[in-house]
Amino acid sequence: MTTVLLNLLNAEIIPSSGWGMIFAIGIFYGGMAQIIAGILEFKNGNTFGTLAFCSYGLFWLSLVALLVFPVLGWAGAVDSTSMGAYFVMWGIFTTYMFIGSLKLKKGLQVVFLSLAVLFFLLATADLTGIDVIKTIAGLEGIFCGSSAIYVACAEVLNEIYRKTVLPL
Repeated sequence: MTTVLLNLLNAEIIPSSGWGMIFAIGIFYGGMAQIIAGILEFKNGNTFGTLAFCSYGLFWLSLVALLVFPVLGWAGAVDSTSMGAYFVMWGIFTTYMFIGSLKLKKGLQVVFLSLAVLFFLLATADLTGIDVIKTIAGLEGIFCGSSAIYVACAEVLNEIYRKTVLPL
Protein backbone atom coordinates (compact mmCIF):
# COMPACT_ATOMS: atom_id res chain seq x y z
CA MET A 1 0.00 0.00 0.00
CA THR A 2 2.80 2.39 0.89
CA THR A 3 4.49 1.99 -2.49
CA VAL A 4 1.22 2.48 -4.38
CA LEU A 5 0.32 5.60 -2.42
CA LEU A 6 3.75 7.23 -2.80
CA ASN A 7 3.75 6.55 -6.50
CA LEU A 8 0.25 7.91 -7.00
CA LEU A 9 1.86 11.11 -5.73
CA ASN A 10 4.97 10.67 -7.95
CA ALA A 11 2.73 10.17 -10.99
CA GLU A 12 0.75 13.26 -9.95
CA ILE A 13 -2.49 11.29 -9.72
CA ILE A 14 -3.02 12.57 -6.18
CA PRO A 15 -2.06 16.14 -5.18
CA SER A 16 1.07 17.11 -3.28
CA SER A 17 -1.10 17.71 -0.22
CA GLY A 18 -0.90 13.93 0.18
CA TRP A 19 2.62 14.06 1.69
CA GLY A 20 1.26 13.88 5.25
CA MET A 21 -0.41 10.58 4.38
CA ILE A 22 2.85 9.31 2.85
CA PHE A 23 4.80 10.21 6.00
CA ALA A 24 2.27 8.47 8.25
CA ILE A 25 1.98 5.26 6.23
CA GLY A 26 5.74 5.33 5.57
CA ILE A 27 6.52 5.34 9.28
CA PHE A 28 3.87 2.95 10.54
CA TYR A 29 3.07 0.50 7.74
CA GLY A 30 5.98 0.76 5.35
CA GLY A 31 8.44 1.10 8.21
CA MET A 32 7.46 -0.36 11.55
CA ALA A 33 5.14 -3.11 10.29
CA GLN A 34 7.76 -4.40 7.86
CA ILE A 35 10.44 -4.43 10.54
CA ILE A 36 8.14 -6.48 12.78
CA ALA A 37 7.46 -8.84 9.85
CA GLY A 38 11.21 -9.15 9.32
CA ILE A 39 11.76 -10.08 12.95
CA LEU A 40 9.05 -12.74 12.65
CA GLU A 41 10.75 -14.08 9.51
CA PHE A 42 13.99 -14.31 11.51
CA LYS A 43 12.20 -16.43 14.10
CA ASN A 44 11.06 -18.68 11.22
CA GLY A 45 14.66 -19.02 9.97
CA ASN A 46 13.91 -17.18 6.70
CA THR A 47 17.03 -15.12 5.94
CA PHE A 48 15.61 -13.75 2.68
CA GLY A 49 12.37 -12.64 4.34
CA THR A 50 14.24 -11.17 7.30
CA LEU A 51 16.56 -9.15 5.09
CA ALA A 52 13.78 -8.02 2.75
CA PHE A 53 11.25 -6.95 5.37
CA CYS A 54 13.74 -5.33 7.75
CA SER A 55 15.65 -3.55 4.97
CA TYR A 56 12.60 -2.13 3.23
CA GLY A 57 11.05 -1.19 6.58
CA LEU A 58 14.19 0.78 7.33
CA PHE A 59 14.11 2.20 3.79
CA TRP A 60 10.70 3.71 4.52
CA LEU A 61 11.80 5.13 7.87
CA SER A 62 14.94 6.61 6.32
CA LEU A 63 13.01 8.07 3.37
CA VAL A 64 10.56 9.78 5.71
CA ALA A 65 13.50 11.05 7.79
CA LEU A 66 15.22 12.46 4.69
CA LEU A 67 12.07 14.38 3.84
CA VAL A 68 10.96 15.43 7.34
CA PHE A 69 14.26 16.21 9.11
CA PRO A 70 14.89 19.37 7.01
CA VAL A 71 11.38 20.64 7.81
CA LEU A 72 12.04 20.09 11.53
CA GLY A 73 15.38 21.87 11.26
CA TRP A 74 17.30 18.71 12.20
CA ALA A 75 19.23 18.54 8.91
CA GLY A 76 19.62 20.41 5.67
CA ALA A 77 17.55 19.54 2.64
CA VAL A 78 18.92 16.64 0.64
CA ASP A 79 20.07 17.69 -2.84
CA SER A 80 18.95 15.79 -5.92
CA THR A 81 22.39 14.25 -6.54
CA SER A 82 22.41 12.77 -3.04
CA MET A 83 18.85 11.47 -3.44
CA GLY A 84 19.88 9.97 -6.77
CA ALA A 85 22.76 8.18 -5.05
CA TYR A 86 20.40 6.98 -2.31
CA PHE A 87 18.05 5.47 -4.89
CA VAL A 88 20.95 3.94 -6.87
CA MET A 89 22.13 2.12 -3.73
CA TRP A 90 18.62 0.84 -3.05
CA GLY A 91 18.42 -0.23 -6.70
CA ILE A 92 21.65 -2.22 -6.35
CA PHE A 93 20.41 -3.86 -3.15
CA THR A 94 17.08 -4.68 -4.77
CA THR A 95 18.80 -6.12 -7.85
CA TYR A 96 20.59 -8.71 -5.77
CA MET A 97 17.40 -9.41 -3.86
CA PHE A 98 15.76 -9.99 -7.25
CA ILE A 99 18.53 -12.44 -8.14
CA GLY A 100 17.84 -14.23 -4.85
CA SER A 101 14.13 -14.30 -5.66
CA LEU A 102 14.82 -16.33 -8.80
CA LYS A 103 14.75 -19.40 -6.53
CA LEU A 104 11.37 -18.33 -5.13
CA LYS A 105 7.84 -17.82 -6.44
CA LYS A 106 7.28 -15.92 -9.70
CA GLY A 107 5.15 -13.32 -7.93
CA LEU A 108 8.10 -12.33 -5.74
CA GLN A 109 10.31 -12.13 -8.81
CA VAL A 110 7.90 -9.61 -10.34
CA VAL A 111 7.89 -7.55 -7.12
CA PHE A 112 11.68 -7.41 -6.81
CA LEU A 113 12.35 -6.79 -10.50
CA SER A 114 9.78 -4.00 -10.70
CA LEU A 115 11.11 -2.52 -7.44
CA ALA A 116 14.67 -2.49 -8.80
CA VAL A 117 13.42 -0.75 -11.96
CA LEU A 118 11.53 1.74 -9.77
CA PHE A 119 14.62 2.64 -7.73
CA PHE A 120 16.72 3.16 -10.86
CA LEU A 121 13.97 5.30 -12.44
CA LEU A 122 13.76 7.43 -9.28
CA ALA A 123 17.55 7.78 -9.28
CA THR A 124 17.51 8.81 -12.94
CA ALA A 125 14.76 11.36 -12.28
CA ASP A 126 16.75 12.91 -9.43
CA LEU A 127 20.09 12.83 -11.24
CA THR A 128 18.76 14.32 -14.49
CA GLY A 129 15.97 16.56 -13.20
CA ILE A 130 13.68 15.31 -16.00
CA ASP A 131 10.16 15.46 -14.56
CA VAL A 132 8.63 13.00 -17.03
CA ILE A 133 10.98 10.29 -15.69
CA LYS A 134 9.54 10.79 -12.21
CA THR A 135 6.04 10.45 -13.67
CA ILE A 136 7.06 7.23 -15.44
CA ALA A 137 8.62 6.03 -12.17
CA GLY A 138 5.32 6.79 -10.45
CA LEU A 139 3.37 4.70 -12.93
CA GLU A 140 5.89 1.86 -12.67
CA GLY A 141 5.77 2.17 -8.87
CA ILE A 142 2.00 1.76 -8.92
CA PHE A 143 2.53 -1.49 -10.83
CA CYS A 144 5.26 -2.56 -8.38
CA GLY A 145 3.16 -1.83 -5.30
CA SER A 146 0.11 -3.47 -6.85
CA SER A 147 2.14 -6.61 -7.58
CA ALA A 148 3.27 -6.67 -3.93
CA ILE A 149 -0.34 -6.32 -2.77
CA TYR A 150 -1.30 -9.22 -5.05
CA VAL A 151 1.51 -11.43 -3.65
CA ALA A 152 0.52 -10.59 -0.07
CA CYS A 153 -3.14 -11.30 -0.83
CA ALA A 154 -2.26 -14.59 -2.53
CA GLU A 155 -0.05 -15.67 0.39
CA VAL A 156 -2.84 -14.98 2.90
CA LEU A 157 -5.71 -16.49 0.91
CA ASN A 158 -3.73 -19.55 -0.21
CA GLU A 159 -2.74 -20.27 3.39
CA ILE A 160 -6.23 -19.73 4.81
CA TYR A 161 -7.92 -21.90 2.18
CA ARG A 162 -5.04 -24.44 2.08
CA LYS A 163 -5.14 -24.41 -1.71
CA THR A 164 -4.14 -22.13 -4.55
CA VAL A 165 -6.76 -19.41 -4.67
CA LEU A 166 -4.41 -16.97 -6.40
CA PRO A 167 -1.35 -18.32 -8.23
CA LEU A 168 2.07 -17.07 -7.26
